[in-house]
Amino acid sequence: MQYRSLGRTGVQVSSLVLGAMNFGRLGNSTQDEVTAMVDVALDGGINLIDTADMYGQGESEELIGKAIAGRRDDIVLATKASMPMGEERNHRGGSRRWLVTALDDSLRRLGVDHIDLYQIHRWDPSVSDEETLSALTDLQRAGKIRYFGSSTFPAYRIVQAQWAAREYHLSRYVTEQPNYSILQRGIETHVLPVTQEYGLGVLVWSPLASGWLSGAIRADREIVTSRAAFMPHRFDTAIPANQAKMNAVEQLAVVADQAGLTVIQLALGFVTAHPGVTSAIIGPRTMAHLHSQLAAADTVLPADVLDAIDSIVAPGVDLAPEEKHDTPPSLLDAALRRR
Repeated sequence: MQYRSLGRTGVQVSSLVLGAMNFGRLGNSTQDEVTAMVDVALDGGINLIDTADMYGQGESEELIGKAIAGRRDDIVLATKASMPMGEERNHRGGSRRWLVTALDDSLRRLGVDHIDLYQIHRWDPSVSDEETLSALTDLQRAGKIRYFGSSTFPAYRIVQAQWAAREYHLSRYVTEQPNYSILQRGIETHVLPVTQEYGLGVLVWSPLASGWLSGAIRADREIVTSRAAFMPHRFDTAIPANQAKMNAVEQLAVVADQAGLTVIQLALGFVTAHPGVTSAIIGPRTMAHLHSQLAAADTVLPADVLDAIDSIVAPGVDLAPEEKHDTPPSLLDAALRRR
């Protein structure tokens, strides 16, 4: 396992992060299965675990809390807030009112007295940066969180938040968690240059592109993946973007084979090779998934392999840009374009 500094914090974290989105109802995981996967991940050198309050509406945090009991101090623990937690309109977002409550709920579910990295899951356009950063700074000063970061923020919002922290003399986001894979390279254009400029740690999610880069999806096979069950549109090859992904996967499989690598090793080695990326978040659903992904922990891709990847999916290109979750509200809401 490789270890890197988490931005400018001085905290050393593993190049692979154990993501817990599939722990609980989404992955049909039991407590024993989660505990076993946490054990294997820690034995494999992973020291950062990432979850969120909305994963299973708190279930993932509860499972992780029980799995890490008795070894909290050896783990860099990260969770996220701001996504809806139920139907109540104020149980979401980046307001001080909600973040104070959401953090206490996460601490209770995890069974800990502090979070190492508390992340805003999505930018909330209805709340000012000053309010969100002020609340996070107060929670940090209270000792409930050590650092805080953002997730899936557009580049201009990352810059705006850094400016607001300086303008109002508040603590700043020290990390960003964007979507990044060989098939989704858009963050290379704006986000990664900005995070490098501000010295942010970068923890990328979906480095296997929702299973497209798991090695199990090929043109001559029926697509069978848990994600296809609830996101069928992302795997329908009649859709041009998905056909483009399939074409790329076929070419990437050849590159991996010629390099003596699995497609998973190629995919994870690619994202962790970028100098602006700290770690890749893996999200295993089974022990077999975890072992296949841990096998990429020490993968270092040579220049010729990286060049071959560039020839298949050009730098800065998203093959399915509509899947990025960072489209500005002004493009999603017609009223914001016509006021």
